[in-house]
Amino acid sequence: MKEEGIVEPFYVIERILRNRSGFFDEIREGDDLGRKTRNMLIGAVLFLAIYGAVLGISNSVLQALSAAVKLPILYLITLAICLPTLYFFNLLFGSRLTLAQTFALIMTAIAVTAVLTLSFAPIALFFWLTAPNYQFYKLLNVGILTITGIAGLSFLWQGMKHVHKGEGLGIRNLILWIWIFVYGFVGTQMAWTLRPFFGAPGLPFQILRDLGGNFYVNVLQSVVDLLISIVD
Repeated sequence: MKEEGIVEPFYVIERILRNRSGFFDEIREGDDLGRKTRNMLIGAVLFLAIYGAVLGISNSVLQALSAAVKLPILYLITLAICLPTLYFFNLLFGSRLTLAQTFALIMTAIAVTAVLTLSFAPIALFFWLTAPNYQFYKLLNVGILTITGIAGLSFLWQGMKHVHKGEGLGIRNLILWIWIFVYGFVGTQMAWTLRPFFGAPGLPFQILRDLGGNFYVNVLQSVVDLLISIVD
């Protein structure tokens, strides 16, 4: 029984991927929501922590430990900030979803994002071991996190459509599009606030850096630096 408890988060996330319609049906019916949400949360935190360690190990063991803690925190704080907006705006336009159901749907997206992100860990490590370039590694992982984030949010989109059974999809689609934009913006700003995840070469280990600058400008600068290094 104890072993089942340990592996249950893995089974829950696998079930989302294999039978999403059935899983969304259970969320709509409120079937064992607390247990499902808890298992998705445990699985997501574990998977994101492992990938966080992959991000930081390119610099040092301390950076790996720091990133392993901060990457799950990034997703959970972003969720905490954005959850009320989605819930109350849906409620305003006639949704019957409870806060627990809304939370479970968003956790579905985060759990899928986490497991897909973890699946990229061997690829990220391969490129770091064979072509250890800081700017390339940073851009590679930004790309991976963007792709897996979009894939995870697609599950939220499907889940919202499924649980509402096609009712009021026009306004709810608009709300969800706006919320996804806000979620992405809050997430990138939170990532910038919690940096460093990689640890720049030549700089001492830091848990957090001073605020300043901008995520998007930094990514653009990394692209420029990478292109310059290729040309040189």
